[in-house]
Amino acid sequence: MNTLLNPNPNLSSPNFSIRAKKLRLLTNSGQQISLVAPANKTHTSIRSKRADSIVRCVLDSSIIDQLGLSESGLHNPSISTSYRSLDIPNPNQTLLDAQARVCTGPTQTKPLTEEQTLKVLDTILRSASGKLGVGEEEVSRAQLGAFFAGMTIRANCFSEATQWSEGETRAMNVLWPRLIRELPADIIFIADPEGSIMGVGTSIGPQFVGNGPNEMRLVGALREVLAGGHLGFEEVQGVLRDVLPLETGMQGNVSESLFSAFLIGQRMNRETDRELKAYCLAFDQEHGPPPVADVKSLTHYGEPYDGNTRFFRSTLFVAAVRACYGEASLLHGVEYMSPKGGITEEQMLKFIGANTHLSPLQTKGLLEDEDVGFGYLSQREARPSLYSLRGLREHIKKRPPIATSEKVQQFVRARGKEAIVAGFYHEGYEDPLLMLMRRRGVHSGLVVKGEEGALSMTTRVRSAQATKGPPVNYCAGFRSLSYPFVSELDGVSRESFSVEVNAKDYGFEPTDTPRTDRSVLRNIELGLAALSGEKGPAYDRIVLNAGMVDHLLGCDGAEDVSAALDRAREAIDSGKALSRLLNYVKASHRI
Repeated sequence: MNTLLNPNPNLSSPNFSIRAKKLRLLTNSGQQISLVAPANKTHTSIRSKRADSIVRCVLDSSIIDQLGLSESGLHNPSISTSYRSLDIPNPNQTLLDAQARVCTGPTQTKPLTEEQTLKVLDTILRSASGKLGVGEEEVSRAQLGAFFAGMTIRANCFSEATQWSEGETRAMNVLWPRLIRELPADIIFIADPEGSIMGVGTSIGPQFVGNGPNEMRLVGALREVLAGGHLGFEEVQGVLRDVLPLETGMQGNVSESLFSAFLIGQRMNRETDRELKAYCLAFDQEHGPPPVADVKSLTHYGEPYDGNTRFFRSTLFVAAVRACYGEASLLHGVEYMSPKGGITEEQMLKFIGANTHLSPLQTKGLLEDEDVGFGYLSQREARPSLYSLRGLREHIKKRPPIATSEKVQQFVRARGKEAIVAGFYHEGYEDPLLMLMRRRGVHSGLVVKGEEGALSMTTRVRSAQATKGPPVNYCAGFRSLSYPFVSELDGVSRESFSVEVNAKDYGFEPTDTPRTDRSVLRNIELGLAALSGEKGPAYDRIVLNAGMVDHLLGCDGAEDVSAALDRAREAIDSGKALSRLLNYVKASHRI
């Protein structure tokens, strides 16, 4: 079956066939390998010795021609970075490296040396005057906005350790007169909004107001942000609705430098609860009220949209397992996102031939389908306004506030109980995420510090070296109660909890996490082998994450952890979970 190697299957092709009992996988050499998926409860198996032989190859030119695909847009569909859109211009690497150092928080910032600063400013000047060397990318307005916003906020409100170094100060003093002559007014405003930072004063920053009402509102908000201040809920929502969606690529109805400065500035100042709520709720009604699925339970999974670059990403396979016993799951994300550019659920689903262009209403049908019971929604379809930011996000380098709030979305609602699960990495974002979940009004909420900040809890032994913040497998959350326990402002009684999950306590042998290293193919082969009953690290992680999420969210039948884990194992060993995943591929086209 060539759909397992085809991100855009041609459904009219005679090779496209998904059957309940046998699936044929077509390699680029024409070899067919059968995957047996019994309709009854007999054990599912892969006829080849290992699943990696199923998905080892990539599309060759003859298959690309047959399917009408563009080779330039599909360099290697098994590697996560090949899913990056070619419509997005590449950022300048010299400036991007500097942004990684200075466009971050008050304790994480790494000041530049004088030599590094001179190199960055020289690159900016050569780009502005059209004198870049061969192979050097133009410095984008978005990069300029992010870089100078970072420098301004550091000068205005960061502690001495992360303010400008002596080298940065000397370099800026030397080149600032040239920068004033070469750079447009909006960049000068961002670099010195009050005319007080640089040694040579200028009236450009204090007098800058922007062009048109939308940009004028943005400039007013940005003055507060660049001074280290915070904004109100309505103010942030107003700016977002004025600016989004961007029209094409990174172009919008305001200067991209101003908007990128706004986004990175809010993140550097560490967003307040009201600011994060504004990002989270601003576009809830973009397509009108969300459809309501007739399911007894629905869990919204908020993985980091920029994917995994190192370790096995298990959530797609966990969703197939949980669907087997009536716990519907809604996954959401994008095909490719910076800064990590790692493996995402959309890449995996596209690689195995699923339709990844479903609307919320169509996804509701998959959640209700008795043979599927889970779904995936692309931000492209669910929130076009936020999706239009993907190019700008690559050019600002660091994650903007939307990277947090997008994990707490409800693109489809449920008639029964609802829960949200979200991954996090940086200390301090646990409580804001749980706050957003409570604001959503769900019955249960859970944040997980999985590997790479994703949702995959691990069975490996915790490192003896202390890590900053909560350890991997730390979980915190709340669940609704049938009796009063914790009174919340919204009138719902909830029990709060936090726990560090030790897989060994539940009978799992410690194992190293399987490496995938941006290989979509490798992640799929691990997941398919596990759902086919092959015991090992991937199998254990799917079981652990399905059972523990059920237990921590307070799902029916999961009050006892061992029972919850056994239920997940039975879903895999019976062949039901694999059938659910394969049914999803077929149903995503039929629906």
